[in-house]
Amino acid sequence: MSFAGAIEPLRLANRVSGLDLYDWKLAGENGTEAICSNGARLRLDQGLTEISRDDTVMVCGGVDVAEATTKPVLNWLRREARRGVAIGGLCTGAWALARAGLLDGKRATIHWENQDSFIEEFDEVRLTKSVFVVDGNRMSTAGGTASIDLMLKIIAQDHGEGLANTVADQLIYNSIRTDQDSQRLSIPTRIGVRHPKLAQVIGRMEANIEEPISPAKLAEEVGMSTRQLERLFRRYLNRSPKRYYMEIRLQKARNLLMQTEMSVINVALACGFASPSHFSKCYRAQYSTTPYRERGTSGGFDEND
Repeated sequence: MSFAGAIEPLRLANRVSGLDLYDWKLAGENGTEAICSNGARLRLDQGLTEISRDDTVMVCGGVDVAEATTKPVLNWLRREARRGVAIGGLCTGAWALARAGLLDGKRATIHWENQDSFIEEFDEVRLTKSVFVVDGNRMSTAGGTASIDLMLKIIAQDHGEGLANTVADQLIYNSIRTDQDSQRLSIPTRIGVRHPKLAQVIGRMEANIEEPISPAKLAEEVGMSTRQLERLFRRYLNRSPKRYYMEIRLQKARNLLMQTEMSVINVALACGFASPSHFSKCYRAQYSTTPYRERGTSGGFDEND
């Protein structure tokens, strides 16, 4: 989706304008073929060769981006960046840019599922939750349809809002988002419940993973008793506030285990568990496996790490 969403607006800009406003080539490390996560195979136009300074590089990343970000890819990105080329990361492509040091001190975004691990690995980057970010000659998108929003912005800057709106209509894209829009649905929409105090409490939980807040304190912050908060969660989410908070923390832990090389102990601490044994017990209860086995199946580690 990120790949097609980046190219189709450019194709349509050419078509509806009747001009060759944009052209593009597909490049990759082997110079012959790239395989998408859905199994589709794309024929490449070139390898990692030098490009014009007027060109723009868009790095499209999918699953297992760390494995795909090889030394040749990093060296190529750094070399082109030194030559002043504008570079963007689509979806997890932002991870490759950050690994190359091209986002240090800059604002950026990445798919919400990768945000926890990104924050842990790249504290020099000012990560946002925006749909897309443009900071100087560096760009990044959250993935999915966010590529369309970024390209429509570029088309509008290059050739005017009228052309960008016409392209959006061609795409049946009736709500163009800006860099001020957040990539995730609002909490009420996500949980399917429109209760302001419930949404406020969940927001506080999501913002305080490393140092969890007690149910009593959460209740006090929204002007409720602990018992009222308990009833609220039971009524709408069929679980206690404590259980819901635990699930949020364990989900973050799972993301970190599968997407980073952080030690299991550090993952536990980052998710508010003071004891590795308690973390392991809670993790097994939720996912029917241990943190060590989860790490082993996703990253080639074993319990001796």
